[in-house]
Parts: sequence; C-alpha cells; structure tokens
Amino acid sequence: MSAIPEPKRAPRGDLAGMAEALAQFAQREFPQAEAAEVRIAVLVPCYNEEAAVATVVADFRNSLPTAKIFVYDNNSSDRTAEVARAAGAEVRSERRQGKGHVVRRMFADIDADIYVLVDGDATYDAASAPRMIDTLLSDHLDMVVGFRVDQAQAAYRPGHRTGNLMLTGFLSSVFGEAFKDILSGYRVFSRRFVKSFPVLSDGFEIETELSVHALELALPVAEIETPYYARPAGSFSKLNTWRDGFRILGTILKLYRSEKPLRFFTAMGIFLMLISIGLAIPVIVTYLEQGLVPRLPTAVLSMGLMIMAVLAVSSGLVLDTVTRGRREIKLLAYLSQPPGRTG
Repeated sequence: MSAIPEPKRAPRGDLAGMAEALAQFAQREFPQAEAAEVRIAVLVPCYNEEAAVATVVADFRNSLPTAKIFVYDNNSSDRTAEVARAAGAEVRSERRQGKGHVVRRMFADIDADIYVLVDGDATYDAASAPRMIDTLLSDHLDMVVGFRVDQAQAAYRPGHRTGNLMLTGFLSSVFGEAFKDILSGYRVFSRRFVKSFPVLSDGFEIETELSVHALELALPVAEIETPYYARPAGSFSKLNTWRDGFRILGTILKLYRSEKPLRFFTAMGIFLMLISIGLAIPVIVTYLEQGLVPRLPTAVLSMGLMIMAVLAVSSGLVLDTVTRGRREIKLLAYLSQPPGRTG
C-alpha cells in the first residue's frame, strides 16, 4: 500500500505576499469597509466678533487639527466674516437675527459625527475640546457641557453669575438636576442629538432649550470643568443681564408649560380654586345667617373662578396626553438616527 503524498506547503514568504495582495484587493474593492475617521465640526456663531474670532479659529485649529471650522456670521457690522475667512474658517451667514436662528441653521446645514458649539468671543478654552470629545465618545454620551470656571474677575460678571445660579436652580427644581451651568455656550454633541433636536428659540435662550431637551428625553449627558477667560480687548458682550435673564426665565416657564402641562395647569387650577373659596366663604356665611345673598356679584365671581379652576385642571389632563405623544415622537426621531461612530 503506497503512502499518500503530503500536500505541498507554500513558502512563508508566499503566504505573506498573498495576505498583502488580499488586503490590497479588499481596500480597492471595498473602501467602505475601512474604518472611517470621525468627522468633527466646530460651529462658531458670531455677531460683531472681529477682535476675537481669529483667535478662536486658530486655537481650535491647533486643538483639533482634523476638524472643520464653520463660522456663521449673524449680520455683523464689522469685519467678522473677513477676519474669520482669513484665519482659515469656512464662513457662512444667517440673516435672521438671534443665536437660536444661527444654531438652527448650523444644525440643519452641517453634517458631521461630532459637533463642537462654541461662542466666537475667545472666552472658552479650545484645549478642553479634545477632552470633551473623548468623554463623549468613551462614555457614549449625546452632550457634554463645558462647566465654566472663571480665570479672571472680569470673565464672569456678578450679575451673570447670580442669574445663572438662579436659573440653573429653577431648572433643576422643575426638570431635575443634571447641570450646574445651563447657560454655557461651550458644548459637544453627537450627531444623533443634533439631527433630532427641534430648535424653537430665537436668541440666547437656545442653551436652556438644549438642556431641557436632554433632560426631557433622559439623554446621556455630562459636564466637564473648563477654564473661562475674559474677553479680549475690543470685544464686547451682547448679553443684557436683566433683559436676557427675563427672556431665559420666560423660556423656562414656556417649556414648563409645554413639557409639564399637568403640573402647570393643576397649580393654576388650585390657585384659582383657593381664590374662589376665599370669596365664597363670606357669601355662604351670610346666607346661612340671614337666608340672603346680598353680594351677588361676589357669588358670581366665585362661581366663575371655580369653573375656570376645573377647566384648568381638565386642560392639563388633555395636554399631558398630547405632550406624552410629542415626547414619544421626539424620542423616535432621536432613535431613528444611527449611533455615533467612535473612530
């Protein structure tokens, strides 16, 4: 019985060459199988930031060399657009005045995997961006907020600090505590967040809206401390402590009414009911003592307020069902976006 011949083995060098040839073939025929680089977009809304925008572009170019930097000019009367373009940013414009309009346009126009939103006033630390992005990717988050730690007394005016603390506390009591700095303009987002977020505000209330959206959908978020610097010479704040503070407070109340209608209208109904009862007690006492109702207008007013109280609570019940449906639609829009790439 003859022995079965042993099959010939290819030399080790030939196997290595074959593997290399197969790898080259795969790269040539299936380029989509290659791990794509994470696309990072730095979004910089600007209004009259000629003195600071070049510094912002240069700092983020150094911190995020592979990122694309987009500067959106919002009807600036100075040379913001020219300076940003000369610094190497891609400059676009939004004619409707207000930061909310600019952010809405940015989120709609720019396609990326990671979005870095930062003001164009050179007060935020660009060197913190890689750390914020790493946190977003490693922890699979949808938003990372830069918690401002002022590096100079002029960086954070006392009125702004007090207003931020008050508004943050109010927001935490209403929607749950998750942020210590809801007005920070330095944030990193996933593509999932950006492409499913319906921007409704027009101005500086946009930061509050971003925070409430994340809280309402229970999205994974985090805060990271970042240095906060004073504006450079020639750059001036567009914020008005009282005017914008009341606008932001109004936005929180509107969001509370739309997102928590049962609580809102129930509180209103209880308030009206207490006034109605307070007005009705003297009328009832007089009727029990004398058998008469001498203050008929008061009785009618009391009855009207009680009817309004019942209607308020009923409206809250109906709107709570509507809000639940809206929240489900928002969540479905969020889930319809594919999870972000991690590189």
